[in-house]
Amino acid sequence: MKRIIIIGGGAAGFFCAANLDETKYKITILEQNSDVLQKVKVSGGGRCNVTHACFDPRELVQFYPRGNKELLSVFTKFQPGDTMDWFDQRKVALKIENDNRVFPESNSSQSIINAMLDETKRKKVEVKTKCSVKEIEKLDGKYLVRTSLGDFEADVVVYTTGSSPKSLKMIENLGHQIVDLVPSLFTFNIKDELLKDLAGTSFEMAETSIPKLKTEETGPLLITHWGLSGPAILKISAWEAITLAKVKYHFEIEVNFISTDPEDAEERFQQFRQSNPKKTVGQSKIFEITNRFWQRILEVSKIDLNKQVANLSGREMQAIIGNLCRKRFQVTGKSTFKDEFVTAGGVDLKEINFKNMASKILPNFYIAGEVLNIDAVTGGFNFQACWSEGWLIAQDLNVNA
Repeated sequence: MKRIIIIGGGAAGFFCAANLDETKYKITILEQNSDVLQKVKVSGGGRCNVTHACFDPRELVQFYPRGNKELLSVFTKFQPGDTMDWFDQRKVALKIENDNRVFPESNSSQSIINAMLDETKRKKVEVKTKCSVKEIEKLDGKYLVRTSLGDFEADVVVYTTGSSPKSLKMIENLGHQIVDLVPSLFTFNIKDELLKDLAGTSFEMAETSIPKLKTEETGPLLITHWGLSGPAILKISAWEAITLAKVKYHFEIEVNFISTDPEDAEERFQQFRQSNPKKTVGQSKIFEITNRFWQRILEVSKIDLNKQVANLSGREMQAIIGNLCRKRFQVTGKSTFKDEFVTAGGVDLKEINFKNMASKILPNFYIAGEVLNIDAVTGGFNFQACWSEGWLIAQDLNVNA
């Protein structure tokens, strides 16, 4: 019986193992950490954003700044609907939230982890944790995997290590080209009076743009201790990951907190003023923002909170609207999510056969997951790439055993 060694016990590696035919292969997963599926565990704040309810592969690939062309053929074979079916068949009920993100109904990532652990146990997959791979050697049509727990011989290697520099160096030593790593999902560090002490304040829909790069994104926005985060920021960080690394994360961003044209905002302001002339500006609820944020907008716009709306000058109104709809911030760095860290860069995609995720450089060697130069915006897309790639490898190996 041929032996498959899967290096990396994350989403791609485990999903591959869970779909392999155990009657044809002896399967071993090697994981350097003490626990498997760690990223799955912490994803979505511990709820696990399994995938995204986007069922057209041509639409789905639009969420991948790197890898979109290559993933089209992958997603035509296994897409989010198939992922949902797979978990459904294993009695894991999933739900689609309003923003199309998909979570287990249990709101616990453990449901997803258990489904994969149960499947791999049933298939008698051997899982070795705290097993650090030191080196991989080609050996007479096989591979010798040298680890902290001894040497393993493999007929087939499935490489799903994630994007650590050590794992990329190891695959580079085997002949693969590596595209330099840069962070892909990160929050923007901003020190500005408008954001001070407002961590946790969120906006349902905001517009963000980097004028110098002529790039813009919309989505929910969140003020953090460091500056700004939320999908509107994470999307822009993903698409511009390489450019922002080049400028060392120092650039100017423009934010429209209420996702409304300044002219329309002014019109709404004028209508409010006509119908509520005696109201003090500090007590006026004109836009869909928190009271604390409104008070801060007035402070930085140098407006007396006790002034009646009718007595605001044209200049004062423009100052308020400018801070709400056209506020420019200096970004001075980034903060990455340590647990949900996503990178651009990795194994060069030209060296992968996307019909089956096989290496074009190494025989009987498959590569999937974040070790590839593929990444997506936030929302379940990074996991979907892992599920689809892992499934494709398993199908190829099952057919060609």
